[in-house]
Amino acid sequence: MLAAYRQVLSNRHLARLMFGEFVSSIGDWLYLVALLIVIYERADDPVVLGIVGAARVLPYVVLSVPAGIAADRFDRRMILLVTDLARGAVMLVMAAVVVVGGPVEAIVALAIVATCFSAFFSPAIGAYIPSLVRDESELAPANSVWSTLDNLAFVVGPAVAGLLIGVGGLAVAFVLNAISFAVVAAVLWRLPPSRAGAGIPAADREAPSGESGDNRPAGLRQRLRPVAAPLVGLGIMAVAGSFVGGGLGVLTVVIAVDVLAAGETGTGLLNAAFGAGGLVGAIVSGVLVLRRRLGPPLILGGVVTGVSVAFLGQTELLVAALIAMAVAAAGGLLVDIVSTTLFQRVVPDEMRGRVIGGMETLAVAAYAAGSFVLPVAAAWLGIGPVLVGAGIAVAASVFVAIPLLGPHAVQLPPADDIREHILRVPVFAGLPPARLEAAMARAHVVRVEAGETIIGEGDPPDRFYVIADGTVRVTQRADGEESFLRRMGVDEVFGEIGLL
Repeated sequence: MLAAYRQVLSNRHLARLMFGEFVSSIGDWLYLVALLIVIYERADDPVVLGIVGAARVLPYVVLSVPAGIAADRFDRRMILLVTDLARGAVMLVMAAVVVVGGPVEAIVALAIVATCFSAFFSPAIGAYIPSLVRDESELAPANSVWSTLDNLAFVVGPAVAGLLIGVGGLAVAFVLNAISFAVVAAVLWRLPPSRAGAGIPAADREAPSGESGDNRPAGLRQRLRPVAAPLVGLGIMAVAGSFVGGGLGVLTVVIAVDVLAAGETGTGLLNAAFGAGGLVGAIVSGVLVLRRRLGPPLILGGVVTGVSVAFLGQTELLVAALIAMAVAAAGGLLVDIVSTTLFQRVVPDEMRGRVIGGMETLAVAAYAAGSFVLPVAAAWLGIGPVLVGAGIAVAASVFVAIPLLGPHAVQLPPADDIREHILRVPVFAGLPPARLEAAMARAHVVRVEAGETIIGEGDPPDRFYVIADGTVRVTQRADGEESFLRRMGVDEVFGEIGLL
């Protein structure tokens, strides 16, 4: 694991991006804590906090798909840069409103504007990270490092926010968040651009909407049809995890106060345990995502999460509940990191942003639904049965997804030096790793003796050949005589015309 982490951090561009976004995550916690405090102080009504929470979710539901379209049409790095600068400007305006004692409505409106820009972040960053890895071996560790730093910010951020707000005041928190956006913007400015399908030959890129031709694929739906099954599997896991996560976020308060009798302190401890468990899960996943078969880590994460969530509804001991919360977070992060890695391998680069936007919309809608449905169900049936059902749903979603993922859940290493060489042949440049792995799984090494005929005129066209070593002669027989046409060498291909 350490070797994989060192490999990721030795990637100059990835390391800079990780650092910048970690600083930004700390700033986000400063902003979130300060926002909740200032709104509660000005409105003095918990209902307003609930309305603000719902209003901050709505832009993700509305804008995630347009954000995905933007990530596939424009430079992803530039989208991240613009959104960071825009959110930084909003933070400065918000700080000014707080200093002059402006109305709470203005603060809420600014928070919604900031969230609208944030909706463009996930599709852009999700599509940008794969373009920065040097090879497939860095993708899973990069996702693990990303989640580790994100969860570290979850643990450290609220404590830092409370300390800084106590010392400098609420306006300082907004200013510091604006500075964090400036830091990550400076980092992004020095990173390489990334446009969808930049590494794919023009003839193979997706045609604009509504266009098709003999050499141009026709639209998003048709391009995703070969990977529809694994995408459905990933979607099922995302919806189930988000639904249960949304409900658990609300029920944490009920568990702490009514079941554990630990009051507000218990709520804070349960949330801290969740953050610490997520941090541990992100680190542990760094080992498991390097495995050849990603199905077992998915099953492990789903079962661990499901059992822990179910147990959380049965215990009345605070220590046991804290352990269950931490283990559930660790299992959930494992599922999330493996799913993200599989998603990035399965979905072609030129449409990754749009698919992320669609998945984000489903996940946010499921999270909001879970936040409403599970507490209502708990009030009717009791917390214990509801959390048992939630745990079963999480575990079941993984078992349903595994058959749909099929061979995509297996990272197929090259079987020998010949296949490893073939993977780097220019004709395959730009193909998604999952497609290459599927092709290598069906590839056979054919050793041909000097003078042996590989394809004769009139033979059925049933093979596509790549020359890994040596040369072949292309000849044509006419009027009983054989004439030499040309000689082909290493990395050249033949047989494709007959197949087409």
